[in-house]
Amino acid sequence: MSHIAVIGAGQAGSALAAKLRTLGFDGRITLIGAEPVPPYQRPPLSKKYMAGEMALERLYLRPTRFYDDQDITLVTDTRVAAIDADSMTLRMEDGSTLSTDQIALTTGADPICLPPALGGDQPGIYTMRSLADADAMAPEFVPGRRVLIVGGGYIGLEAAAVAASKGLTVTLVEMAPRILARVAAAETADWIRAMHKGHGVDIREGCALNGLARSGDGPFTATLSDGSTLEADFVICGIGVRPATALAETAGLALDNGIAVDEFGRTSHDRIFAAGDCASFPWKGQRIRLESVPNAIDQAEATAATMLGQGAPYVARPWFWSDQYDVKLQIAGLNTGYDRVIVRPGDKPGSQSHWYFRGGTLLAVDAMNDPRAYMTGKRLIEAGQSPLPEAVADATTPLKSLPLAASIAA
Repeated sequence: MSHIAVIGAGQAGSALAAKLRTLGFDGRITLIGAEPVPPYQRPPLSKKYMAGEMALERLYLRPTRFYDDQDITLVTDTRVAAIDADSMTLRMEDGSTLSTDQIALTTGADPICLPPALGGDQPGIYTMRSLADADAMAPEFVPGRRVLIVGGGYIGLEAAAVAASKGLTVTLVEMAPRILARVAAAETADWIRAMHKGHGVDIREGCALNGLARSGDGPFTATLSDGSTLEADFVICGIGVRPATALAETAGLALDNGIAVDEFGRTSHDRIFAAGDCASFPWKGQRIRLESVPNAIDQAEATAATMLGQGAPYVARPWFWSDQYDVKLQIAGLNTGYDRVIVRPGDKPGSQSHWYFRGGTLLAVDAMNDPRAYMTGKRLIEAGQSPLPEAVADATTPLKSLPLAASIAA
């Protein structure tokens, strides 16, 4: 009987294993996860779960009985130490081995931690990537306490929103000239910054953390690059992630900003595949790696089909979201290479959208509490169509009536 091992029990791993069954695979499936819990959603960890608005059971992607019902062997609290690609054998950290016919790597990404040289190895400093991370820091969220958040990306900003909403004193430092420097235009950063400042968050941009010192159980003293110091009761590090490629390296797989796969999810080994945050893939003449739930699911399901000989090229349709306070930021497309941003007021007070163009080509849309703009932008981008920029800029032109420019490649 054929055996497929899926390494990494997150969103991509769970989706891939389930899709194998949906597509009619009747062999053995083993889904291996390093954490001691069933596959769960990660985005709510820094949003509703941390805020106490989502119970643990609601985090789980599927009821635990699902894996038994689908005859999927779910192995939790187990780490794969190495892959012998020649014999297609997995060696676990406890020394046990598992033979398989095909392997899917859905290992995700690992958080970047503060280096020990900056004092990052002390208790009271947290990352936000796993359920264990969220549970460990939950007791810290007490009104009146002081939190220092290092990193002005979406994870750091979402944590800041939860902390401020719970009555904590929040300071966020970002070493780049502005927040969201890698992922959003200055217009979006300005909007998000103003929102946080309206909730009392102290945002310091162009300001790096030089070190953290702590005496016993007392507060941290943070030394910043502008020469100032501040005290904090705990620290959250949100400075990014790296694709989890250690196992791929043991198997001798090609790497390129993650595990390099082709448009079908195949790695450089003909019986090993990869999908999700750990995998980079070709897209519109470039190689990209997407850290998003939609990509994790869609790429994993496409890769499952490839593993069964039913595959078609995976065409990514990037979209993302972030919840902060009462604002839902929805993002369609990738803004890489934009040269113009058009700001369009929304239909409701406080709503707004930012449209990224390269020349006359629409690349992406950031929509703040503006689902109509998001859905319109997403539909146009996926159809390979671009609205006339001047029509987008004219708020009196209804979104459903935006005149189109020449088509672009889908």
